Amino acid sequence: DSPPEMDAAWTTTILLVPCVVVLTAGFFYLYGAIISLLSKTSVRNKVVVITDASSGLGKGEADINIPVFEDWLKCSSFLCFCCKVCAGVFHRGGARLILCGKNWEKLEELADELENASDPTVTFPPKLVLLDFGDMDSMAAAAAEVLDCYGCLDILIFNSSMKVKAPAQSLSLETDKLLMDNNYFGPITLAKGVLPSMVSRRSGHLLLVNSIQGKIAVPFRTAYAASKHAVQAFFDCLRAEVEEFGVSVSTINHTFISCSAAPAPASRALLGPLLFSRKPGGVSPDEVAAEIVRTLSNKRNEVLIAPSLPKMAIYARSFFPNVFFAVMAAGVKNSAASDNM
Repeated sequence: DSPPEMDAAWTTTILLVPCVVVLTAGFFYLYGAIISLLSKTSVRNKVVVITDASSGLGKGEADINIPVFEDWLKCSSFLCFCCKVCAGVFHRGGARLILCGKNWEKLEELADELENASDPTVTFPPKLVLLDFGDMDSMAAAAAEVLDCYGCLDILIFNSSMKVKAPAQSLSLETDKLLMDNNYFGPITLAKGVLPSMVSRRSGHLLLVNSIQGKIAVPFRTAYAASKHAVQAFFDCLRAEVEEFGVSVSTINHTFISCSAAPAPASRALLGPLLFSRKPGGVSPDEVAAEIVRTLSNKRNEVLIAPSLPKMAIYARSFFPNVFFAVMAAGVKNSAASDNM
């Protein structure tokens, strides 16, 4: 027979473990409820701008219309709904929403959809602004129109994205410039256009929804990764410059947005499907929209939405660059060998 002291210890342990589990679960439930409540109230009456609401990340990332002469040269169009979900969250939360995009008809469709799905007594009708990041000559007027909608601006969410997958030597300089205009020069021009207003009010939040390729580069995405690295660096620098004026700058880097209708990735490179596949490694539009609201509420500087393997790749690139480069090169050779076979 075991001593009475041991029996008492086992009894205490058996009773204590369920209590700890219940208390822990209760703590996380309460924390989630508080965060959800703060998320719903943090945007009420705020002026929120979402760029590329009709054709960018969410309604679908923009394509580049270039001829496909080889199997290597492919343009990606991932028809996700992150932007639409995000717009719905802010609209229902009572934000004064400004939707920007280069297709007026699609903007009107999205605005009608939002209004039909909400209570007009507690929401504001979205305002629409034509904005094309590829047309640099129109950016100054577009920024002025955005500010004229309500006379001020609280939150600006950059959702635009244009991408192409091809070897570097297959892309023309015009294509490289097109990606830089849409993914870098357009967003930073808009940011510069609204910054004086935010600085004078000592209030505002700029949030860049950026690809994970702003942190890490993989083969056959030279122009895309370069533009994403550039815009990431701009907002990282800007964050330090405007902090003293009460303006917040956040970046969210995500892997592919998971969509049931999206085709499987074409790349057969060693790490390509693992690092950037949409299933199961991708994230859902709801996850991205929820993270956007949390980031705005908590004013986090940087968020990475990715499974473990892409995160490990980022760390490997920083701490073991030669290993990372060797794996990337091996993946290209493996892909080329598969294509030849």
